Amino acid sequence: MPASELQRKALIFVVLAAAVIAVLAAIPFVENWIQKDFLSQFGWRFLSPWELDPESAKGDMMAATYAHLFEHFFRLLKIVLAMVLVIAIVRFITFLLFGRLSESKREISSLLRTVVSVAVYIIAFAIIFQAQYPGVNLGSIFAGSAIFGIVVGLALQDTLGNLFAGIALQADQPFQVGDVVSIANRGTGVVENVSWRGVKIRTFQNKLLIISNSVLGKESIEVASKGSLNARIVNFNTLSSNSPAKTIQVVREAVRLAENVSPKIRPNVRIRNLGDSGIEWEVKYWLDNYAKHNDTDALVRQRIWYAFQREKIEFSSPTRTIHIETKPQEADIEEHVNAVTERLNNVSIFAPLSDEETERLAHSATIRVYAPGEPIVRMGQEGRSMFVIARGSVDVQIPQGSSTKVLNTLHENDFFGEMSLLTGEPRTATVVAIEETEVLQIRKVAIKPIFEANPELVKAIGEMVDERREMLRSIGDQETNEEESRERSVFTSIRRFFGLK
Repeated sequence: MPASELQRKALIFVVLAAAVIAVLAAIPFVENWIQKDFLSQFGWRFLSPWELDPESAKGDMMAATYAHLFEHFFRLLKIVLAMVLVIAIVRFITFLLFGRLSESKREISSLLRTVVSVAVYIIAFAIIFQAQYPGVNLGSIFAGSAIFGIVVGLALQDTLGNLFAGIALQADQPFQVGDVVSIANRGTGVVENVSWRGVKIRTFQNKLLIISNSVLGKESIEVASKGSLNARIVNFNTLSSNSPAKTIQVVREAVRLAENVSPKIRPNVRIRNLGDSGIEWEVKYWLDNYAKHNDTDALVRQRIWYAFQREKIEFSSPTRTIHIETKPQEADIEEHVNAVTERLNNVSIFAPLSDEETERLAHSATIRVYAPGEPIVRMGQEGRSMFVIARGSVDVQIPQGSSTKVLNTLHENDFFGEMSLLTGEPRTATVVAIEETEVLQIRKVAIKPIFEANPELVKAIGEMVDERREMLRSIGDQETNEEESRERSVFTSIRRFFGLK
């Protein structure tokens, strides 16, 4: 509230109150002057204020009537001036109380302010009236008008219903001016005004929806407060062949930078359903201004479309496609085997293998794809396979108290799980994909024929794995005698596990 406006209101109040008080203070002097100076010229004398001496009014039948008229005039004048003073005080106090509120709160509080002001006016009028007319019983007047009150109450049933419903809404304050409200079967829009009669809502078609308080009190109302962040959800579909991890990253980045999307909370992209036509998605984001949610939803859909065009991600449509399975072309199989063979040649543990043995292993290797945060192997599980990272990265973790400790981070061409493949030992750590990761899985049944055909290969690989295990073994574990070390060597374990002589 500006200081200049407060000063202006205060000045008006002081001048008005001073003028009214001055007039009220002057009325007794005016009454005395009229009685003693003006009416005395007609021979009227007063025993007390406006009590005429019968002797002085003999022969003048209208004297008593005139005296009563003067008396009632001044009494009514005092009542009017006193009420003017009360109204000025109440209005100035309500201005001080509500003038500091924001525009929206000042609008929505007008109903409560009016009801309280009217109640104060009624009480003040009753007190002032009784002071001027102590002989009049207001209770009997009100009791005598009970029938009239019933008739008026029935006639104003809807109006009074709106009034009391408005008071109840004001007490709860479920919404404020500027909030977006949605009323079932009636409409959605921004609250423009709240009064004793009803609420005015500006719909998103720029139409004015007016709902009475009595009707509004019976409806369920969904409120999106303008002072808080409100979420929206947009759905879309992609082909099942598109990478979920890539889709999440692309959509999140596209939505995050859209206008009116709040940067305080990161958009949440998640799979809603695995449908017949593809993957069904939803993206949830929060708005700075919910009143613009229609425009923001349209902008988000636009940003997703452009992002998909750039990243070669395809939308799915509700269509059914018949696929006729044909025998894979031999060239495609050969190309796949060559790629896997080249990958295995870069893995140190398979360095002792000949080209022919590596190619045989490539034929039996399978490709697995894991999502970010998805465990590939778990500590303590039995294993009969190892993995080579073809794309992505993983964390090697072990439990440490109530949390986990990362021992190592592996990248492309790194491998893990070789001890379980070669010796059948349980997994000694949990391996979790950091990002979308593609691995080559090599099982026991694939490498056993190679070991059987080339026994010397077992010794070479065993020595390499043994050296790697010794590097990771703690100092305490190294303090073993030669016999135990020989018994626990990888070479011995491999031969025993694969049943080799």
